[in-house]
Amino acid sequence: MTLPASSNAETEVIVVRSLGLQEYEPLWRAMQQFTDTRTPSTPDEIWFTEHPPVFTLGLNASRDHLLAPGDIPVIQIDRGGQVTYHGPGQLMIYPLIDLKRSRLGVRDLVTALEQTVVDLCADFAIEACSRSDAPGVYVQEKKIASVGLRVRRGASYHGMALNTDVDLEPFSRINPCGFSDLEVTDLATVGVTEGRGEIQARVQNHLLRHLRLQDKQIVSDC
Repeated sequence: MTLPASSNAETEVIVVRSLGLQEYEPLWRAMQQFTDTRTPSTPDEIWFTEHPPVFTLGLNASRDHLLAPGDIPVIQIDRGGQVTYHGPGQLMIYPLIDLKRSRLGVRDLVTALEQTVVDLCADFAIEACSRSDAPGVYVQEKKIASVGLRVRRGASYHGMALNTDVDLEPFSRINPCGFSDLEVTDLATVGVTEGRGEIQARVQNHLLRHLRLQDKQIVSDC
């Protein structure tokens, strides 16, 4: 996958890309390439996308948690965490951030992603929370968003998967995030009916605020 270059090389800019439906592996390789070739002046980017059905295994994930994948492809990748599912109706949020320049630690980034979804749910009067023993966001003890990151050359890629209106059946074919008793839900199931565009806009605003990037000029590449 080839992405257009940013039109502005100033670090006071953040580029937001809405990429639509993308095959997982080419987009993963594009994130790696972006991270490996960025310079100290490369603007940070946030990519929003969704993927055709795929199971992904973290770098040190156990295949014991992959129960019955059937005809859904399985890809071993370089993020942290165990196994998860991606598919249409799931909003993928990929922050490609120079953490050193932004003075953010990995824990800061994880917290920002989690709190973004907590705040999003609060927008619709839904109580959500994170858990210290299992990264991600939960509603009524069911997981609604998963986090998995990689940091290389001081910059982040991968990110968060937010279940908006996704087929939940494939999660029964795995132990999600390595937990055999973990139930999964999505925004539609808990009563959120807003469309993808509205959800993405809210996520973007919350995430930029939690990353302390809200004052940067936003360059949108839709």
